[in-house]
Amino acid sequence: MLPKYFVYQQLLEAKVVAVVRGQNSHEAIQVSKAAISGGINAIELTYTTPEVEDVFKELRHMDVLLGAGSVMDTETARHAILSGATFIVSSHFVKDIASLCNLYSVPYLPGCMSISDMASALEAGCDVMKLFPAITFDPSFIKSVNGPLPNVRLMPTGGISLNNMNDWLSAGAVAVGVGSELTKAYQKGGYEAAVSLSRDYVSKKSEYTGV
Repeated sequence: MLPKYFVYQQLLEAKVVAVVRGQNSHEAIQVSKAAISGGINAIELTYTTPEVEDVFKELRHMDVLLGAGSVMDTETARHAILSGATFIVSSHFVKDIASLCNLYSVPYLPGCMSISDMASALEAGCDVMKLFPAITFDPSFIKSVNGPLPNVRLMPTGGISLNNMNDWLSAGAVAVGVGSELTKAYQKGGYEAAVSLSRDYVSKKSEYTGV
């Protein structure tokens, strides 16, 4: 199991997290591998994907930071950790999941939309939170949050695209979650289309980071 601080550092360096939600395990594996081939080195496998455990089995030994998303309860969180997830993500804050992740020293990124949600997550030891769905916010929201809560770190997910990802990063996002566009690219154009779009995201990130 990777040290907690190391996982956070990798997330911060990755900047782009591919959120993979497949119609089946085969599609999720292919989209994930396409993202990795395109240079994205952080993958969040959602538990809404049928037989997602097969996806973890296929990817867990690859050189990629692997996390679990759409985690709703502690049973699922524990299953994900045992399957190889190095970070846990949920659509909303669940205190029991935070406690379990703290027990195993695994980062927990809960979905938060309000100051109240974020304060509760901070109290439970969450260092980074998912702003979800980001499409309902403007990047300037991060500055507004960091006024009263300067130690909140956000990863916007939902509605992130090539056109706005650097706006979010420039506004202070530690990383961004991208997902549906990669899956749609795979469904419309196959594996290589998903690889190409992943490369576009990595190239766009370099415009912000200068790397």
